[in-house]
Amino acid sequence: MQKVPMLAEGYEKLTADLKALRDERPKIVEAIEEARAHGDLSENAEYHAAKERQGQVEAYISDLEDKTSRAQIIDPASLSGDRVVFGATVTILDEDDKPFKYQIVGQAESDAKVGRVSYESPLARALIGKSVGDEVEVTVPSGEKFYLIKKIEFI
Repeated sequence: MQKVPMLAEGYEKLTADLKALRDERPKIVEAIEEARAHGDLSENAEYHAAKERQGQVEAYISDLEDKTSRAQIIDPASLSGDRVVFGATVTILDEDDKPFKYQIVGQAESDAKVGRVSYESPLARALIGKSVGDEVEVTVPSGEKFYLIKKIEFI
């Protein structure tokens, strides 16, 4: 069973989402019962919508339960070293010496707008294992991008 690395806040978000979905289950069952009471199920849009929502919720619950059971919670503050690893905050320079700062995080907590990229992203995969001063090449839809690693922090 492969572990799923994530920060503590990512784990908390997943467990909160899981709780919310579990709390939604009884409401969906009520909606299905209410729709059944209307009679003919073959042309009952409310019934079909509730059943579809029930399927979506159950699939999402199953996915979240799987991720939380395989979670490997990593505290970046407990890490150190001179190489980029999961949890590291990396400052990189593009070809125009414009700085960008990214933290390498789990899939659940990634948000590029706030500088958090998933360890599965092309950028993170290119950075992991590299040191300050290394150049990395990243293939993106618009072509090849080159970056220089300026700083690695564990915050």
